[in-house]
Amino acid sequence: MAALSSHPVAPAPTAPARASTRHLLLRAYCILLLFIALATTFWFNLLGAVGLAILLGATTTVTLVIWIVGRIPLGWRRLPWFALAYVAWAAASIIWSSWRDATAITWAALAITTLQGVFLAVALSWRGLVRAIASALKWVMGLSILFELWVSLVVQAPILPNFLLWSGQHEAELYWSRNNLLDGGRIQGIVGNAHLLAIAALVAIIVFAVRIASGASRRPALYGWIALSAFLLWRANSATVWVTGAAVLVVFATVWLMRRAQDPGARTRAYAGFAAVGVVGVGALLVLREPILAALGKSDDFTGRTEIWQAVLARAAEHPVIGSGYSTPWLPWVPQFDGWIVVNGLTVFHAHNMWLDVLMQLGIIGVVLLALALLSLLWRAWFFAVDRPRFDLVATRPYSAVAVLPTLLATVLLVQGLMESRPLMEWGWMFIVMLVCKLKQTPLVDVGPREERGSPHSRRERQAEARAAAAASATAVAAPASDAAARRP
Repeated sequence: MAALSSHPVAPAPTAPARASTRHLLLRAYCILLLFIALATTFWFNLLGAVGLAILLGATTTVTLVIWIVGRIPLGWRRLPWFALAYVAWAAASIIWSSWRDATAITWAALAITTLQGVFLAVALSWRGLVRAIASALKWVMGLSILFELWVSLVVQAPILPNFLLWSGQHEAELYWSRNNLLDGGRIQGIVGNAHLLAIAALVAIIVFAVRIASGASRRPALYGWIALSAFLLWRANSATVWVTGAAVLVVFATVWLMRRAQDPGARTRAYAGFAAVGVVGVGALLVLREPILAALGKSDDFTGRTEIWQAVLARAAEHPVIGSGYSTPWLPWVPQFDGWIVVNGLTVFHAHNMWLDVLMQLGIIGVVLLALALLSLLWRAWFFAVDRPRFDLVATRPYSAVAVLPTLLATVLLVQGLMESRPLMEWGWMFIVMLVCKLKQTPLVDVGPREERGSPHSRRERQAEARAAAAASATAVAAPASDAAARRP
């Protein structure tokens, strides 16, 4: 007969590592970091420049303390070295910079963003990182719709940063919210900018869709978040983001077809076909540029961007090799930028093209370093998405839905960078560093350290992905057999 003993032979049960208070606090802090990066302009409008600087300094200190005290491992040989070389070159530009104060201030922000990106990559597993990004985006989407509802139903008037209700007329770009939710105009959300809200909504749709495809729990709620993000994307109505979304769909279709290819020859034919389609597509865009721009609500000069680009190219020609000095964004109170390029009565603070921005600031050397950093991201992300997980002789492991995310996010950043300089700052640069570092530190999902293999939640997601992959494989095998049977006399 069994008896209750005061001396059990097994240790007392404990919570899984991912359910411990320590890990939950770490995950909550990572969500805060991602939210700050995704909604930097929200914090600027709420706290001002000084308050934002204090917030960034505080989070940097906390990150370093967590990293050191928690002894979070870091593979030094697998750091994003090209991205770090770009940061180092930006720091060196203070020697010859034409605006040294702006270089020092903005480089400090770049260094903080880079540090936080590396920290996020090593602190969380792949699935934990995706969950944290999704949680941060839920805060951005949810607070954006609540903020716009509050402005339209309670304030009933446009508001300026710091919740000021100044009398008189101001430039539309100055308003935090223009009170457009109920009148059909473009809304700006908590980020205070329609384009930033639209790109965040697009990223949210991508991340939530990946979470659903990976078998996450509470999928009906994720469908609701996708619907809210789609509504905000529609109401923000950014032409650049519509084009970016189309590019994401093309890349996703390419990844899907590559995963279905049964042999290297099929992939080669697919690559050739996509290359031909790309050439034809670019040609069609050049020929039909005017009607396409008209349909997107843009003028032939891309809403004044060509004038900005010409001015930036003229200044870049002064120091084409090393540039005039790092400053991303352009600080409007610096004499060299104040009144240099003015649009709608306001000084422009970036070149609306990341390549031209880098060319002016860091010259050809900076452009090469940025191109190498992005090429490293694209190369690793692409094969991370289209190749089966392989670390031994087994070559039939199922694909992971999580593995598609880096490629889709890299597409967003590259296409956005053609019309905006945002990929060089805030969440754009953080995601570049974070994704490259994560791809190098942990090149496989759910394989590696105990933290990467995951909790019961990860196992449930892996099992759901495996079932979906097995069903797709069975369908692919059954289809040729049924065709052959149909052809028999």
